Amino acid sequence: MTQLTRRTLGASFGASLAALALPAVAQTRPVTLVVAFPPGGDVDVLARLYAEPLGARLGRSIVVENRSGASGTIGAMAVARAAPDGETLLLAPSTFAIAPHVLRRNPTYDPVADFTPVSMVGTATLILMASRQSGLRDLAGFAAAARAGRVTTYGSPGSGSPMNILGEMVNRAMGLQLTEVAYRGVAPVVNDLLSGTLAVGYVTPGVVIQHIRAGSLAPIAISERARNPVVPDVPSFAEAGHDIDMTAWYGLFGPRGLPQALVDTLSARMTEVLALPEVAERMRTLGMVTGGGAPSRLAQFNRADSDRFGRLVRDLGIEAS
Repeated sequence: MTQLTRRTLGASFGASLAALALPAVAQTRPVTLVVAFPPGGDVDVLARLYAEPLGARLGRSIVVENRSGASGTIGAMAVARAAPDGETLLLAPSTFAIAPHVLRRNPTYDPVADFTPVSMVGTATLILMASRQSGLRDLAGFAAAARAGRVTTYGSPGSGSPMNILGEMVNRAMGLQLTEVAYRGVAPVVNDLLSGTLAVGYVTPGVVIQHIRAGSLAPIAISERARNPVVPDVPSFAEAGHDIDMTAWYGLFGPRGLPQALVDTLSARMTEVLALPEVAERMRTLGMVTGGGAPSRLAQFNRADSDRFGRLVRDLGIEAS
């Protein structure tokens, strides 16, 4: 069942949107920024961070709309079906490029053919977290608990998410057989880790950094080879000798056929937003590296991940039930 939450962010501005060349009647309506995951997760936090300053630069108010379900494909498909007029946009994590391969028995969308890349907004590492109740504090303890059957599952924000892929890569690299528990976003994974319902889960640092500092959750390892400056004391899987190196990304997309003038304007305004000191600092505290650049950069990441993880999904036998 689709979860729908709407919140209008930013004020309505009297400035026209001539640069976007939208019909005059459309200029009185807010732009809808779709987040295909529940409120409180990393993508939702980013959308609400960007909405007001981006709206100010477009002369429009922006509504963040959460349409969660099916590993983010429900919200993404809503944008794919929207008119290519700049009225409906999608802020998506790299799950966007992977989920269709996992859901291949029930075709959803083509991440390359059905959308127009606008802006790469940022990248982030992934992190394996353990609940305080599990007693796990390091990778060796995690592996021992998994092999002894004391930990049998891991949480992810959904089948086809980078966290799901990472979980299966870790299974293969460490000879484990943990079963994925797929949630509808990052926030529910964190909630179950905090309650002790879930022993371990894969998330992004931004949604757990305060819990790490408070000692209520334990970080085990990160997915990138180099340590992350936001969690400098957390080792990587590679440091323990495992051939794992994975980075998540976040991008702004429009429907297929978005006119180039719209793409160029949206991309330029988004780059301005990402350069704001308060935005850059907030992203840094979320464990993210600020993006920006031409739409072609996002297009390259999207196509490369769709190709790479499409092959990996088939190789690992990952498929939604």
